[in-house]
Amino acid sequence: MTRRIILASASPSRKRLLESVNIEFEVLVSGVDEENPEITKLPPSEMVLALAIMKAHTVKDSFECGENALIIGCDSTFEFEGESLGKPGTRENAIERARALSGKSGLLHTGHSVIDTAQGIEVSDLSTARVHFAKMSENEIQNYVDSGEPLNVAGGFTLDGLSAPFITHIEGDPSGIIGLSLPTLRKIVLNLGLQWSDLSREQVRA
Repeated sequence: MTRRIILASASPSRKRLLESVNIEFEVLVSGVDEENPEITKLPPSEMVLALAIMKAHTVKDSFECGENALIIGCDSTFEFEGESLGKPGTRENAIERARALSGKSGLLHTGHSVIDTAQGIEVSDLSTARVHFAKMSENEIQNYVDSGEPLNVAGGFTLDGLSAPFITHIEGDPSGIIGLSLPTLRKIVLNLGLQWSDLSREQVRA
């Protein structure tokens, strides 16, 4: 029986990551309130795990997912000087954020939760990477923010977008910074007693 893979996220970056490793999936958005005070008061690493679990369970409970599905929930945040920095949302916030991060570093946490409906079990795990930023000029900050890219991404930057030139180096998994750690997902799949090939369809070459 073909296993149904469900991504409980509308993130374009997460979709691109799964597509890059030939995983066939569908998107079902959870609609979970990421600004719930009971959740946001948690430490950043615990918060993203809690939200990833909530997203996966909300999709499982709200949709007809079937008895042979893997539901993938993810959430990310950027921890800077002990504070969780989510999506800036506004131009002013994004500018302030970029100025603060210029020449410094912080931790990008991505929580993962996978529910296997066939076995009735789930596994959750965390990916954390340190991101180092170059010293940015005021002109660079203004131009980057004016692109609109940072407004709706965790921390106000992306490794695979227009902010890439301002990231000098990272310590950790690049895909986790983008929004879904592929090595972490593989580890979860193995912990569920499955094989990576249960998700990834190898391309057939002529």
